[in-house]
Amino acid sequence: MCDQTDDKTELIDALQTIPWFHELAPDHFNRLIELSCLQDLETGQELFREGDKEDCLFIVLEGRVAIEMRVPGRGKVRIYTAEPMDIVGWSSITPVVRQRTAGARAVLPSRVVCLNAQKLYNACEEDHDLGYVVFRRLANVVASRLLTTRLQLLDMFAHPAAKEG
Repeated sequence: MCDQTDDKTELIDALQTIPWFHELAPDHFNRLIELSCLQDLETGQELFREGDKEDCLFIVLEGRVAIEMRVPGRGKVRIYTAEPMDIVGWSSITPVVRQRTAGARAVLPSRVVCLNAQKLYNACEEDHDLGYVVFRRLANVVASRLLTTRLQLLDMFAHPAAKEG
C-alpha cells in the first residue's frame, strides 16, 4: 500500500476525475480522501501478486494494468486489462476473500488511486448511504467482469489448446 504523504490537493483533484465519485455527498467524498492515496507505477511494476493479502482497492487513473493468473501448464495468463477508471482489487472489500486471486502489473506507466480496503469496508458499514453508492458501483464491476470471464470461457471451449505430447 502507498503511504499517506501525497499532496492532498493532488489527491482531491485526482478523485474529482472519477465519475462515480460525483455521486457522493461532500462528507462521503471527504471520508474517501482520508483513506486514499496516489500511487505511480512504472511499466512492468507489480501492483500486487496472486496470493498476497488483500489490503487495497485500486482505481486506475492513467495507463493500463494487466490482471494475470497462474494457470497450470501455461504460466501467467492475462485475464483482463484495466483501463483508466477501471477498479482493480475489488474483492478486497468483500468479507470472504482474504488473499489476491490474481496479480496486477502495469503494462504502461500508470497512476492509481489506492483506497485502504479495511477502512473503506468499515466506512461503508458505519454509513449505509456511502456503502450503497460504493457497493452499487462494485456490483456493476463484478457483473462486467463475470461477463468478460464468460466470453473468455466460451472462446476457450470453442478453441481448445492443442493437446501436449
